[in-house]
Amino acid sequence: MPSRSTIRSHWRGTAVAAGVAIALSLGAPLLVAQVSSYGDKETGPVNDKLPPILSGIGIDQHLNTQLPLNLVFTDDQGRQVTLASYFGKRPAILALVYYRCPMLCSEELDGLTSALEMVRYVPGKDFNIVVVSIDPSEGTDLAAAKKREYVKRYGRPETANGWHFLTGTQPNIDALTEAVGFRYVKLTVPGSSLAQFAHASSIQIVTPEGKLAQYYMGVEYSPKDLLLGLDEASSNRIGSPVDNILTYCYHYDPTTNTHDLIIARVIQLGGFLTVVILGGFMLVMFRRDYKHDHGAGPGTLGTARKVNG
Repeated sequence: MPSRSTIRSHWRGTAVAAGVAIALSLGAPLLVAQVSSYGDKETGPVNDKLPPILSGIGIDQHLNTQLPLNLVFTDDQGRQVTLASYFGKRPAILALVYYRCPMLCSEELDGLTSALEMVRYVPGKDFNIVVVSIDPSEGTDLAAAKKREYVKRYGRPETANGWHFLTGTQPNIDALTEAVGFRYVKLTVPGSSLAQFAHASSIQIVTPEGKLAQYYMGVEYSPKDLLLGLDEASSNRIGSPVDNILTYCYHYDPTTNTHDLIIARVIQLGGFLTVVILGGFMLVMFRRDYKHDHGAGPGTLGTARKVNG
């Protein structure tokens, strides 16, 4: 059995390694965000304010609004389907993203998948997951690849019939985003033929009747909140508005030919607070070990000798 000193040394090494990893991760969002896969573009400094061209970005919470279920999209198998195909019997989680998004959309779907791993309801049985691309140039191959990725990440391949990744035409995308209140801006990037989009991040819970029941902002979601939202929506109950604290995707500013990352400071602040909390915990534990080794230690040994004597 390892000695107390060995255990303490191992714990210290683990804690320090964790602290270093978190500290290094503070710079990671910037490094990832600064590398664009769409042509050569400069990366500008972090900016907290949206330029005028992006003032139309946001999420308007249209609670109790009926989705246009007659809209036709293409599913991840290339079939033409209506939104109504995913409603009528069970609620759904709706996510508006685009599959080539280099940053925020993947974080959103990662956060959703991680939360669903801790929710007892089962996709395809208790609810549907409907992901719709806001980019009309994206097709079935991209949708199918994204479905495979997230079904695999979820770890339950038998639930694949509950995950739906759709693409569509611009008029149908516009009709859906308008109903949801999802306001985004399409960006034209010099030197690239691919569209990029500036947008905020949220997922929506929709009732079996196709009415918007709840919004969850950001890229990480509470399993408890998701469970409650799905439970209420299954009974066609409408939730309450939530704080409209938005997480924005990076944006391209054509006036300066740069990318500004609004999300970066939010991530940096969260990472800084994590390091502070971890550092405080490590300090308390180190001081306790020090007192044990230099204070309580000799007394304990002396007591042991007296008993043995």
